[in-house]
Amino acid sequence: MGGDRRGWRRHAIDLSPLEHRDYRRLWAGNAIAFVGFQVTAVAVPVEIYDITGSSFWVGMMGAVGLVPLIVFGLWGGAVADALDRRRVLLVGSVTMWLTTLGLLAHSLLDGDSVTVLLALVALQSAAFAVVGSTRGAIIPRVVPPEQIAAANTLGFTTSNVSMMAGPLLAALIITQVSLSAAYALDAVLYLAALYAAVRLPSLPPLGEISAPGLRSVIDGLAFIATRPVLLVSFAVDIVAMVFAMPRALFPARAEELGGDAAVGWLFAALAIGAVVAGATSGWVGRVQRQGVALVVAIVVWGLAVAGAGLAGNLWLAVFLLAVGGAADLVSAVYRQTMLQTYAPDEMRGRMQGVFIVVVAGGPRLGDVRAGTTAAAVGVQASWVGGGLLCAAVVLLALAVPVFRRYRAPTATDPRPSDDPT
Repeated sequence: MGGDRRGWRRHAIDLSPLEHRDYRRLWAGNAIAFVGFQVTAVAVPVEIYDITGSSFWVGMMGAVGLVPLIVFGLWGGAVADALDRRRVLLVGSVTMWLTTLGLLAHSLLDGDSVTVLLALVALQSAAFAVVGSTRGAIIPRVVPPEQIAAANTLGFTTSNVSMMAGPLLAALIITQVSLSAAYALDAVLYLAALYAAVRLPSLPPLGEISAPGLRSVIDGLAFIATRPVLLVSFAVDIVAMVFAMPRALFPARAEELGGDAAVGWLFAALAIGAVVAGATSGWVGRVQRQGVALVVAIVVWGLAVAGAGLAGNLWLAVFLLAVGGAADLVSAVYRQTMLQTYAPDEMRGRMQGVFIVVVAGGPRLGDVRAGTTAAAVGVQASWVGGGLLCAAVVLLALAVPVFRRYRAPTATDPRPSDDPT
């Protein structure tokens, strides 16, 4: 029995990063706040649709949020490299909290201005990009190198739990209480993230300081362009999301698999798989060949998505999508960990800014790809073909020797395996 328990602990999620007080507060604060963020993510489109009765205006949320996300993801990362990261995180977090209070005030005053709502969405998207870039750059400052993968796994797992729980909680509050109550809950829960930011120690730049302007952003992009490990890691992420993200096809596929009840399961399946993978992720931090592991995870993602497109019944499709969601969590952990450990501290904010842009923009491009190809060749061909193409193209990454040989830094050797220094 003792051996069985030890074996389970080796595979269970690694909680060791929680031993570090600053990381523990960041993790808990973000986990609590992200539930509220997901509640608001449901409430805003519901309110816009109630006002306009138009899906077009609901869709405009994505358009008005994307540009600030890109601009402030890149610029916010540059700011995080130039200034005290605690201060940058605080300013971004307070701005996000104020946008939620703005949504609450608009609702309490029975406002019916779509312009105000979209403006608040744009501001929230900009603040989210700054907060995400800065928080990602802070993680390597509050946990040792050998625990960064475990810290990222904890973060991604709790985010996926929130992505499951938040929409369900939002539906309950909106239908049983009000939209205002949904915004109020978000405002209260976000106080946990504010508290975590306030309690951080000062985190000034450690290396060379660059003014947070266009030149600094360009320097960050040039750094990626001259580092094959980082360039390939971003490339495979874009391939995974653009070629194989099937969510735009869920409504059409649901009609074949069970109607309105089926679409909810299809949307939830990826998050379910990610949560299960996170709960059994003790092995993730022990993998040293992270470049190869990243490719394998994305190949599994592509093949699982393709299989779900061929599935003849709902539960098989849900299972295969859950497998894909599990593989996606593993690939996300390795991408983030490689980025945080490969880049020097003075570049980490800008690297996280690019990461935020790719992670948020890739799925949106994937929606466009899936929808346009489905219109041309059919839903199943678009779905299955995209998954298979993803798996095939990503394998090309192994042809890049420095990426194929990449090993994670360790406690005894904190430099990446191909660090030129």
